[in-house]
Amino acid sequence: MRAMAGDESGKKQKKSSAPNSRDARLAAALRENLLRRKAQERARGANERARGAEERARGDQDDETA
Repeated sequence: MRAMAGDESGKKQKKSSAPNSRDARLAAALRENLLRRKAQERARGANERARGAEERARGDQDDETA
């Protein structure tokens, strides 16, 4: 009987370690995804700021020629 109980506890340990490693992988993937999305948003913002500056410069040039 004790051997069976030992086997069962071994199975429980494997099951409990698997979700922990899954949780760790999921947490790492979520952090990585968040960092990637933030970097994309920063790049988008930089592109929009540069585009806005170009448009303002063109607008200023149009005003000077008029």
